[in-house]
Amino acid sequence: MVSPSTMKIVRESGAVSGSEYLLEVDDVRKEFPGVVALDNVKFKLRAGTVHALMGENGAGKSTLMKIVAGIYTPDSGSFKLRGQDIRLKNPLDALENGIAMIHQELNLMGPMTVAENIWIRREPTNRFGFINHGEMQRRTVELFSRLNIDVDPTVEVRSLSVANRQMVEIAKAVSFNSDVLIMDEPTSALTEREVDHLFRIIRTLKADGKGIIYITHKMNELFEIADEVSVFRDGKYIATKPSSELTRDDIIRMMVGRDISQMFPKLEVPIGDVVLSVKNLSLNGVFKDVSFDVRAGEILGIAGLVGSGRSNIAETIFGVTPASAGTISIHGKPVVMASPAIAMAHGMAFLTEDRKETGCFLLLDIQENTQMAVLQNKYVKYGFVQRGQLAKDSQVMANTLRVRTPDMQEPIINLSGGNQQKVLISRWLLTKPRILILDEPTRGIDVGAKAEIHRLVSELARDGVAVIMISSEMPEVLGMSDRIMVIHEGRVTGFLDRSEADQVKIMELASH
Repeated sequence: MVSPSTMKIVRESGAVSGSEYLLEVDDVRKEFPGVVALDNVKFKLRAGTVHALMGENGAGKSTLMKIVAGIYTPDSGSFKLRGQDIRLKNPLDALENGIAMIHQELNLMGPMTVAENIWIRREPTNRFGFINHGEMQRRTVELFSRLNIDVDPTVEVRSLSVANRQMVEIAKAVSFNSDVLIMDEPTSALTEREVDHLFRIIRTLKADGKGIIYITHKMNELFEIADEVSVFRDGKYIATKPSSELTRDDIIRMMVGRDISQMFPKLEVPIGDVVLSVKNLSLNGVFKDVSFDVRAGEILGIAGLVGSGRSNIAETIFGVTPASAGTISIHGKPVVMASPAIAMAHGMAFLTEDRKETGCFLLLDIQENTQMAVLQNKYVKYGFVQRGQLAKDSQVMANTLRVRTPDMQEPIINLSGGNQQKVLISRWLLTKPRILILDEPTRGIDVGAKAEIHRLVSELARDGVAVIMISSEMPEVLGMSDRIMVIHEGRVTGFLDRSEADQVKIMELASH
């Protein structure tokens, strides 16, 4: 077996093996406590191609890619890079040998600048051995110019939007000049225009002979960018086929082992009285004069481009950031939403957009994450927590949402992004809310789980819950909403009823 250092020499010398594949994976197995994550899977990547890796959450896609990227060590199996056997010890080995991974959950360091994040451990130095910040910024500007990215290299990453952080992460991976580039849900926080930009970058890399492994749950992206598709299910390899030979239904059938006849099971339910009324709500410098009502049993979709202020409006309604002007009324009575605790006391629940930063307690287990929103009231009797009932109800929620885990004591950090999302939804459903705000509820979730979550949301509306649903996925907004409110640059540009709404009308209002 060739060592990483030897492989680095092979790469730098430009040696090319007779193999037609850039990367070959064979009979790889990986077990975690109580879970077989990969069951003797295989995967092959050709140079100059985009290979989509598809499967439900927990199918093993990200686990395999973390092995390829040197993050996990496989229990068994073989790997070939440019025709040479290799086993990587750590992510640095992978980077030195031309394998870079852009993670679904971004791994940038917030307090550091953009340039510092990109060149960390590779900083240019002056003749005294100190970091040459001017040269580092020059290299960053040059890299961004090549990729047509408009981000200031000197700002701290924590000041950037999620979308711009994603572009920085992509630029960082490209900066290693890697032959194998792994992209795990790279467009989850990007606008349509930014997705087009990313695809232009991918096509450039593909033309340079790079091999790109592309993990996504978005079918339209797959057919636009991928040359080949491999499908995993329950940790097993299912098949590999050219994307030109597949239909959307073919892929879904391979992924879930069954047909999904209805992605948006919207129930027709009677719409009741106004539950939540927002009048002239404003937050200085972010949004202004936002007014709308939501009725019992109604699903109000909120559409708009990333950065339009959608999430800020939701956070203000929930008391995360108190409004600078305007009123919020529940059942006709004005409420000063000074904190999330006040919102929750009035029957409100809020699933945030960024599960890693503002949702999950990553070091706690599933049980603890699920119960976080109800410990102070619902399950406390005579000053004691009713742990037995709480554990039982938490397990029911996990089963309902098909959270894939050996048990409820598994640390949530060990779950896939989609399963983490399911746990967060479980947390808020346990509160039995009367007003439910969902910000990107199915981001990073596979097609099977999406249908289940849509069904749950529809059933909650049937039970009289007033639902606000923010989504960047146009089919989701159109398929689930009774009405759609469109936001552009912090202002409401229009409302569309379900019967009249279509993608063209929404985009016209979103870019008004």
